[in-house]
Amino acid sequence: MKNCQKYTINYFMPPQSAEKPLGRWMQRDHVEKAPVWCSVDLRDGNQSLIVPMNLEEKVEFFKLLCKVGFKEIEVGFPAASETEYQFLRTLIEENLIPEDVTVQVLTQAREHIIRKTFEALAGCKKAIVHLYNSTSVAQREQVFRKSKEEIIGIAVEGAKLFQDYAADFPGELRFEYSPESFTGTEPEYALQVCNAVLDVWKPTPERKVIINLPVTVQLSMPHVYANQVEYISENLQYRENIVLSVHPHNDRGCAVADTEMALLAGAERVEGTLFGNGERTGNVDIITLAMNMYSQGVEPNLDFSDLPSITELYEKVTGMHVNERQPYSGALVFAAFSGSHQDAIAKGMKWREEQHCDHWTVPYLPIDPADVGREYQTDVIRINSQSGKGGIGYLMEQRFGYDMPAKMREDFGYTVKGVSDHLHKELSPEEVVQIFREQYINYFHPIDVVEAHFSQVGGLSTVITVQVGEERHIFRAAGNGRLDAISNALKANLGLEYELITYKEHALQTGSNAQAIAYVGIRYGDNQISWGAGTHDDIMAASVNALVSAINRRKL
Repeated sequence: MKNCQKYTINYFMPPQSAEKPLGRWMQRDHVEKAPVWCSVDLRDGNQSLIVPMNLEEKVEFFKLLCKVGFKEIEVGFPAASETEYQFLRTLIEENLIPEDVTVQVLTQAREHIIRKTFEALAGCKKAIVHLYNSTSVAQREQVFRKSKEEIIGIAVEGAKLFQDYAADFPGELRFEYSPESFTGTEPEYALQVCNAVLDVWKPTPERKVIINLPVTVQLSMPHVYANQVEYISENLQYRENIVLSVHPHNDRGCAVADTEMALLAGAERVEGTLFGNGERTGNVDIITLAMNMYSQGVEPNLDFSDLPSITELYEKVTGMHVNERQPYSGALVFAAFSGSHQDAIAKGMKWREEQHCDHWTVPYLPIDPADVGREYQTDVIRINSQSGKGGIGYLMEQRFGYDMPAKMREDFGYTVKGVSDHLHKELSPEEVVQIFREQYINYFHPIDVVEAHFSQVGGLSTVITVQVGEERHIFRAAGNGRLDAISNALKANLGLEYELITYKEHALQTGSNAQAIAYVGIRYGDNQISWGAGTHDDIMAASVNALVSAINRRKL
């Protein structure tokens, strides 16, 4: 790189004392309960889009968020544009806000913006009004060119205006304050600003205040942010009447880690977006956070049991694309192409069936894909030139009912991989089963046993009619069983040399019209193995078809 010396550490560690050393949150090893979730998709997420959502799209997205289970939803910055204003009015006037959902609106600490925000809320039954102003060193020095005292004055004046406008508001209001650019602010000063606002609002148990600590820009490793959160949490005035919230962005790719550590450090509420859409590199991904909790046995209080449908609607209204490797949501996150991975997953699933497991421990799958609306056969086992016999065999058995012998699975696996490699593409389950049906089942060229009759006189014997190319022949032979007798007839009359080494059969369906399938493996030549399968309503006919298929599939 050219010149890393132009950068330096620009975050602040909170002060500590012997009585309260930093990092006590590290004694906790997991988040024990879900936070209060607040979706900011319709504000922070929307303002990050190249083409912001129109009114109809925002309404559709709002309904999705309610369906998922969000109880707090930031619906916009109503003073920012006519679309933002009209969206909030539509929600209120068309009675689209459920009784158990609180909408949130954002406003800067400026009188005319605060006034318009409260005007937009007219008729709303309950809302959170979110006040913010920037407090970081960079913002104070470069943007506002104001002293610490002047920045506190902006926050306090905004808080007082909130009190004035709220006095005449008939609905239920809660206040929220964010020292924007918190991560670039000296923690002692951020605490001072928050406490100054709280002294105006004087929160009570009946009317708690939200103090939000945004990672407006990520400047540090996650444990530093957690220490900052812990410091604020333990030193805020009115702490018992405060809901401590976080709003992490993802500049360093650490938004999830920031949030999880902040929750350990005392945060109780999270503002984020579905799939992490937000300014620059995005906001924290609430789906990932919630599913991380779920995978540890913690109920997230959000319903992501149909992630494919959520993804589809999200992509439609935002124009964004959910990456194939997005945790939990991506199209390929449960996909196993590797043969060893597929084999381990298949064996893990079989283990669960055999052991009646209460807990999920399947290799390579941190959660059960079915819990988020994904299917094993189409989403987990994916077939290409890297796949193995375990995954292909699992797919054939679970999706199509073909329970091949182990060695036949291996042979079929190589066949499928060869096709995928030649075509240079992934094969769908339908393409895989079609290969099996065309190349292994009832493969009657050049030899076909078209008729067989058996007799027990003087031991078991058979008379078979055999089609070889364009000619038909009648052959006779005896054997220890029906299949053995037919095999002996073919060997003796067609000069075939092989040994039948594997035979397996099972029903393909249930009921009176069940079709049977048989699998046959023969050894011939220099220890070569050929496999065939046969289907028929009669199991004996299926067995003969399997033997003939194995003979015809020899590599001569």
